[in-house]
Amino acid sequence: MRKILVVNSKGGCGKTTLATNIATFYANRGDDVALADADPQKSSRAWGKRRGKDLAKVQALNWSTAERIGEDKGKDLDAIVIDGPGGLRSELAKTLIAEATDIVVPVLPSAFDWDATVKFLDGISEIKRVRKGRADIHVVANRVNRRSSQVVELEKLMAEKGYPVLCRINDRVSYARDAADGAGIFDHTDKASSEIRAQWHPLLQALD
Repeated sequence: MRKILVVNSKGGCGKTTLATNIATFYANRGDDVALADADPQKSSRAWGKRRGKDLAKVQALNWSTAERIGEDKGKDLDAIVIDGPGGLRSELAKTLIAEATDIVVPVLPSAFDWDATVKFLDGISEIKRVRKGRADIHVVANRVNRRSSQVVELEKLMAEKGYPVLCRINDRVSYARDAADGAGIFDHTDKASSEIRAQWHPLLQALD
């Protein structure tokens, strides 16, 4: 079973958007997937409650405390996507990282965000599971403005620090619209959203 943790110490980087959309990818592929909410803001659980019964099933797990982590026992799941809490100092975050097979780190293309994210990445790289190569780190440039040149600076900096950016996810209104409906980009098959879905392919291939 894959356990995919979406986490960053920097708030507002779009963790929940990535977590919910990754979960919908697996659900629409036919996998048994659960979305574990480990964020005190409970955004993923709220999203799950809005999700329609006509959409591919995403099971809900409440991992809001260290004691609740691992409540997937007895469930025959192919993947668990974890919407992680902010901050590495939290014992909960450390426990989640120790559980993960993959760690997805979204970062916004701004100097404030990438400085904080590099420090975060340096910190999690020292955790035993990551250091020994048992969990892979995937950095994603998130909420990218297609007209901005800062994403190029971000990619250059991250490559120099040893954390290459895997893919760019553009800032689109459709993500907010889907979030309000408990949906994700992979719930759609129309041509209009195909370009958006294509941006996720490098990340999804890495997770597989």
